[in-house]
Amino acid sequence: MLQLLGFIIDCPNTMQLASFYSQLTGHPILEGSNEQVAAITFGDVDLAFQRVDNYRRPSWPENEHPKQFHLDFEVADIEREQQRAITLGAALESDLIGPDGYGWRVYTDLVGHPFCLCRHEGVHWTAKEMLRS
Repeated sequence: MLQLLGFIIDCPNTMQLASFYSQLTGHPILEGSNEQVAAITFGDVDLAFQRVDNYRRPSWPENEHPKQFHLDFEVADIEREQQRAITLGAALESDLIGPDGYGWRVYTDLVGHPFCLCRHEGVHWTAKEMLRS
């Protein structure tokens, strides 16, 4: 059986992007991180950043160079977390919060990778449930 160890994100500056996500999530940058590879950990799974020469920024939502992945973060107070994300350098791209408070907002990080701040108002969501619908 396989166990997911990490999710690796290509970028031009590993320490800059690791710092962004470290501050966004409150998880520290792992000791030994450097300009070639940096990481933060979420228990058994690491979120790592790998330096790539000639990095090409995703062109979300256009499809010329599509997003290819995005990260979802559940938050209790989306307004407060949005302000923190924007202060750290994120850009708000799309607001999909409905009148019932359920939904998400899409942002791009410092190098164009999309991520979402999600507010599900007590709804428990998993990828398995998404696949069933």
